[in-house]
Amino acid sequence: MRPTRTNTLKVPGATLHHEIRGSGPILLLICGGIYDAAGYAGLAQRLADRYTVVTYDRRGNSRSPLDGPPEPQSIETHADDAHRVLVEAGVTADEPAYVFGNSSGAIIGLELAARHPEQVRVLVAHEPPLFELLPDRDRWRDVIRDVEEAFAKEGTEAAMRAFATGFDRTGSEHEEAAPRGEQGEPTPEMAEALARMKKNTEFFIGYEVPPFVSHLPDVDALRASSARVVMVAGEESEGQPPYRASFVVAEQIGGRHVMFPGDHGAFSTRHEEFAAKLDEVLSSS
Repeated sequence: MRPTRTNTLKVPGATLHHEIRGSGPILLLICGGIYDAAGYAGLAQRLADRYTVVTYDRRGNSRSPLDGPPEPQSIETHADDAHRVLVEAGVTADEPAYVFGNSSGAIIGLELAARHPEQVRVLVAHEPPLFELLPDRDRWRDVIRDVEEAFAKEGTEAAMRAFATGFDRTGSEHEEAAPRGEQGEPTPEMAEALARMKKNTEFFIGYEVPPFVSHLPDVDALRASSARVVMVAGEESEGQPPYRASFVVAEQIGGRHVMFPGDHGAFSTRHEEFAAKLDEVLSSS
């Protein structure tokens, strides 16, 4: 088990908790959903023999408090946070970073590659929920409208039910991103992570989901970016909106598309396979 170095970084409007493991070229892992840096612990440990792996809790989540009350979030602000974390980690134009993002973390990664291409050597964007790029975008607009109304009138649980109903599934992928003990018994770390994720749910569904899924990537900037962008989707996610969006982005920017093992949350449940595939893609890009 490689030691983890933790620190905080003051950014405009928030203070970010971030963690560093290993040695080698910098690899930033950007969270999505309700999970935090702990969701990447297993993956990070398996990559720390080859990379300096940087993880962080996104603003408003877990150990990265906002300076004021919660408010609707923007992908641009979160991409600026990622940029500042990379600067803090020592990334320069001469030594750009590898970046991986899952779900809304993939959207943030795309914005980072568009805005700060000099910082990104390769971006691997895993299943971004960019609903506005899909042919059935009108249906998803209706779903998000239902989510917003439910949150305003009835609160977090009702909004999460509306979101899950829109997907015709439970949305349990977000609950898989905490470390487990040997026989599935919760470790103290897992218990703490689960408590944080539960607390993050209100922020996620009320202040992140509506603005994040309506975001449109800057296709022109991504086409012109010096960062190499690889769009990826899970073999077990076929047909789901983030899976389909990954193909649309790859086509629009003329980028590479690769299939990864597992589903939307496989980075946390299939560490060995996922780490091997991620390393393969980074090395070959």
